[in-house]
Amino acid sequence: MTDKVVVLVTAGSLKEARKIALELVESRLAACVNLSGPVESVYRWHGKIERSRERLLLIKTSRDVFPDVQAIIHRLHSYATPEVICLPIIDGSRDYLDWLADSIKAAPEMIEAGNKNESA
Repeated sequence: MTDKVVVLVTAGSLKEARKIALELVESRLAACVNLSGPVESVYRWHGKIERSRERLLLIKTSRDVFPDVQAIIHRLHSYATPEVICLPIIDGSRDYLDWLADSIKAAPEMIEAGNKNESA
């Protein structure tokens, strides 16, 4: 089991999906975001069956920074209840997982803990 995760998010437009993806990668909260679609989503909303064309974001990140990833998604997303689903990456190519780790900044609490350990 790794500490890496894939976060699934749907967005109502390519523009919105790109905005979220760029913010996450630029802030080093995601190593990579794939934009897929359009996809057709069928779902129940306020008691009615709805259908929408959406873009699917596949966000590669780590469990440590997931709260920050989720906060950015909620800040930038137009939906009242955006899909934000975090799935574990159990295993994968060591080179890819190392690249993923190098591309994501460490969570502030991890940096503080590391500094405390170094001074001990």
